[in-house]
Amino acid sequence: MKTVILAGGYGTRLSEETGIKPKPMVEIGEMPLLWHIMKIYSAQGFHDFVICLGYKGYVIKEFFANYALRTSDVTIELDTGHLHFHRRRAEPWRVTLVDTGEGTMTGGRLKRAAPYIGNETFFLTYGDGVSDVNLHRLLEFHRAQGAWVTLTAVQPPGRFGAFNLREGQTLIRHFREKARGDGAWINGGFFVVEPRALEYIEGDHTIWEAEPLSRLAHDGRLAAYRHEGFWQNMDTLRDKMVLEEMWKQGAPWKLWD
Repeated sequence: MKTVILAGGYGTRLSEETGIKPKPMVEIGEMPLLWHIMKIYSAQGFHDFVICLGYKGYVIKEFFANYALRTSDVTIELDTGHLHFHRRRAEPWRVTLVDTGEGTMTGGRLKRAAPYIGNETFFLTYGDGVSDVNLHRLLEFHRAQGAWVTLTAVQPPGRFGAFNLREGQTLIRHFREKARGDGAWINGGFFVVEPRALEYIEGDHTIWEAEPLSRLAHDGRLAAYRHEGFWQNMDTLRDKMVLEEMWKQGAPWKLWD
């Protein structure tokens, strides 16, 4: 079963990093966030990836082209140019890198990648979020619903500590650090998609989260899997710092050894 990753956006709110690289290549623990996302899927038995490239997509191509060089000990014979890898640590991944256009919207990227997906159910996610979602349960839920698309609904953590304070009261009785936001469920990505759902995408200008999902919902073909575990996206420099600190302390999305 394939996993499609949208990795072509500009990441303008993280311009401190994305001036020289696409957002999925911003590093957490010395490895790109894209690598972390792929490890989440691979740890649960899904190793076949289709990555939709756009802004500075060559950076992602170069990363995978040089993956063995980055992760292995190597002897280089300068006169012949031969490389001898030692203790090679290769991931069991099949990675298809698809140039879907720099200015293409999310739905358009998915439509362009369709020939590489094939006529089978597939996972879809963004290149800027990590989670400990159980993908097998997500897939089982999707099939039970008979939906064309299932998204993972999450409640993002609040940015500040929360407490109850009644009128006239000066002593805090209950305090919660990093409480949930306003209690609303949002689209956390980590989709399961049936190929026929791509019929709802018109072209490059189509935003997946807009008309396609809206029409699928109207037609009763969009389901939501509630995930109450860990989820965190990386939209700003602050988000990157939060993820970096989590990684140092034992990342909750690290489902692999």
